Amino acid sequence: MEFEINENSPVHGYVQLADQLREKIQSGTYADTGRLPSLKKLIDQSGLSLSTVQRAVELLKKEGVVYGVRGRGVFIGKPS
Repeated sequence: MEFEINENSPVHGYVQLADQLREKIQSGTYADTGRLPSLKKLIDQSGLSLSTVQRAVELLKKEGVVYGVRGRGVFIGKPS
């Protein structure tokens, strides 16, 4: 799996995923597409449930790290 989620950690899984996504964004991992992988792909890569992955993405949206466009995906940065 691409993401390391520690189930024994006192930190919730969605926070761990958000932290790792933030690191990947800052390091330029998603710079070529300018957006995050699909929710399905994030589920497959993290082993987390849909609701947990959605919660991680919502956290990043609240922080202004990403924004969503209905039907298109979740993009890095602020909407123009």
